[in-house]
Amino acid sequence: MATMRQRGTSESNGVHKSQHTEVDDFSKVKKIVEMERQEREQLVLWRQPLSTLHYFSLEAVFLAQALCIRLWRRKKTVALSLVVMSIAYLIYNLEGQHQTGPHIASVTLAAYECKSVDFPEPPYPNELVCPEKEDERVSMWTIMSKVRMEAIMWGAGTAIGELPPYFMARAARLSGAGLEDDDFEEIEELIHEKKEHPEELGIMEKAKLYVHNMVQKVGFFGILACASIPNPLFDLAGITCGHFLIPFWTFFGATLIGKAIIKMHIQKLFVIFLFSVHHVEKVIQLMGALPGVGKSLQTPFRDWLEKQRLKLHHKPGGGGTDSDGNLLSFIFEKVVLVMVFYFILSIINSMAQSYHKRRCRIQHALEKAEVINVTKVIKSSKD
Repeated sequence: MATMRQRGTSESNGVHKSQHTEVDDFSKVKKIVEMERQEREQLVLWRQPLSTLHYFSLEAVFLAQALCIRLWRRKKTVALSLVVMSIAYLIYNLEGQHQTGPHIASVTLAAYECKSVDFPEPPYPNELVCPEKEDERVSMWTIMSKVRMEAIMWGAGTAIGELPPYFMARAARLSGAGLEDDDFEEIEELIHEKKEHPEELGIMEKAKLYVHNMVQKVGFFGILACASIPNPLFDLAGITCGHFLIPFWTFFGATLIGKAIIKMHIQKLFVIFLFSVHHVEKVIQLMGALPGVGKSLQTPFRDWLEKQRLKLHHKPGGGGTDSDGNLLSFIFEKVVLVMVFYFILSIINSMAQSYHKRRCRIQHALEKAEVINVTKVIKSSKD
């Protein structure tokens, strides 16, 4: 009996030691992963410019090599894609409006100024010209009907743009590989953090968890709700749907209805309301109340509004209007330049961080393989 008790005690001690070792190993791995994440977050041009540019160059070379190999393996698909892109390029260079937001704004200004929406049907000319016949009344609903088809196509395009995160997460889940995406890793950490320290979560963290839980639990109507409002976190919804293998038509159907119908009408109403002539004039009047710069801002905006009105009454071939740049156009140009510059910086930072993450992943795989080999050698030597 004593011998059996000793054996039982030794076995239980061995189990406890094994469990304790596994917990220690997990905590060590978690600390290493967290340190690597913090190191990756510091890898930006304004903190570590040399290291960031170095990793960016290595990532660019790696992606170029991978792209060349994939293109060579799919020669027929590449040829077909070139044909489709050529057709799309020709369509894009046809005369017409391709930026729906500014197009809705220009139609709104034109409708109130011309007292009519009897403009040419798409494709529009480069300038909207007032028709000779005026309607008795132009309402917001009349303008909405005029731009409905363009706005629907706009919303459908944004819905199609949500598919890549969905397919990426779905392919990773079906292949059995882990989803190597910082957003999904972050949401997993937030779920774990919510269980242990819910009071430490900020507003953005709670919003991400809310989107994740709504999409996962509510399904179609949860996706529809997230897609129907301006939502910068909707990429996370696509990743979640792909990871949990939500059917394609459930995801895309809800996204298409939300973005091409519900959200489109919300944005369209907002743009039409904002660019209705009496609302624009009211905004210009409110600018004058700004201390210091109010009066100086009113003049360029009034000039811009007046030029838009003159352009709407300009007949084709009837002589040009004054197109000299003013302060407002100068500001818009600089804002666009700043946005492009920031976009380039974000690409460089993202590619550098991607290479750092790939290097860490390869290093972990090599260390794991080395441990397995050492374990095999030890077992074989004991045998």
